[in-house]
Amino acid sequence: QVQLVESGGGLAQPGDSLRLSCTASGLAFSRSVMGWFRQAPGKEREFVGSIDWRGRGSVYANPVKGRFTISRDDAKNTVYLQMNSLNSGDTAVYICTASGATSWEYWGQGTQVTVSS
Repeated sequence: QVQLVESGGGLAQPGDSLRLSCTASGLAFSRSVMGWFRQAPGKEREFVGSIDWRGRGSVYANPVKGRFTISRDDAKNTVYLQMNSLNSGDTAVYICTASGATSWEYWGQGTQVTVSS
């Protein structure tokens, strides 16, 4: 059974940084593309970014490009989302996801990030 468990969320002030972690079990982590989505209240879930297997490459959504960085530690089955220069628009539940054969197949429960002064 695949499990993705996020941690590291919380309350931050504008301009602060947070690092989220997602630890996976039950899947071939090193061969999985890993991603992060977020969902703000009343909004659709939106793609934040992803990282290819072995960290060969990553892509980011425009709203976070240059501020957020995704990395992975295959020895720990963990993917990270480093978030810098946070603003109120980043307030959301952040959800870790892992790829399947053709799409995002596995999802975590999410961790809340609230940016407020």
